Amino acid sequence: MLNRRHLRVKVLQALYAYHQTNGGDIKVHEKNLLQSIDKVYEMYIWMLSLISEVVDYAQTDATERSNKHLPTKEDLNPDLKILGNRFVVSLKENKEYLTALKRYKVEWSFEPELTKTLFNILKNSPEYAEYLQKTGDTIQTDKDIIKFIFKKVILKSSLAEQVFEDKFIVWAVDKDVLQALIAKTFKNFAFDEHEKNKLAEVTGNWEEDREFIVNLFTQNIRHEKEYQEMISAKTQNWEPERIAMMDTLLMKMAITEFINFTSVPVKVTINEYLEISKEFSTPKSNSFLNGILDKILIELKAQNKIKKIGRGLIE
Repeated sequence: MLNRRHLRVKVLQALYAYHQTNGGDIKVHEKNLLQSIDKVYEMYIWMLSLISEVVDYAQTDATERSNKHLPTKEDLNPDLKILGNRFVVSLKENKEYLTALKRYKVEWSFEPELTKTLFNILKNSPEYAEYLQKTGDTIQTDKDIIKFIFKKVILKSSLAEQVFEDKFIVWAVDKDVLQALIAKTFKNFAFDEHEKNKLAEVTGNWEEDREFIVNLFTQNIRHEKEYQEMISAKTQNWEPERIAMMDTLLMKMAITEFINFTSVPVKVTINEYLEISKEFSTPKSNSFLNGILDKILIELKAQNKIKKIGRGLIE
């Protein structure tokens, strides 16, 4: 699922888009920010659907084999054990999943060769042969073959990679989140009649996380000039064009959290943005941000502008 670092990255991307388009309607950009979170969930639903499609292709493959001009005995009697896989059967009965399929209009006919290609990879793997030969299958063996389809067939497929990259601009950044969501789904699906199988949630607590990202985005824009002055005062020896735009955005986001987010510890804020800078800014950004934020923090403390409560202590 999306943790707070992922959510900060989403806000960073939204702020970058806001400045690249010279501002505009904040509400429009806020809507786009929220939609970027929803896109991660949509990608998750499409992936679950693809897993199901690969399993279902066993029936199509069996039909094609039986219609051969000279079918073999094996062609006429294919092992369709996987069609009864409890994970996929349970998924297809999940109301939340079925609703999401309709909401996102999930349908794979636009890429007809993908499912066939993936199933053929599965069919020719020793792991699939071993699965078919097993007797006395358990819930775990059902999950194991689905995990194999996801991790070793779909995620290793260059064709699947290209399809998801073309469809989801967030693919490269949120691929690890997708894997966590799928893993959570395997854990959630217990197949016990007393248990309600649930899809994974895109964040730990959406109500709180939604408030966090919206406030981080809007407060940053609202106090942009004020925070820019703080940064400029501490970077007088630096030519403005030498400071990467991402560095400036990250510093403003950190300042926003210092001042406006009373429950987020200062150390957490600093560590989070230093880590984000490693991926989204320049090689020297980490030490640069650390130095400037430290100076700004000292000044804000002296001005009594940082008020943290609860577990969000300053030190």
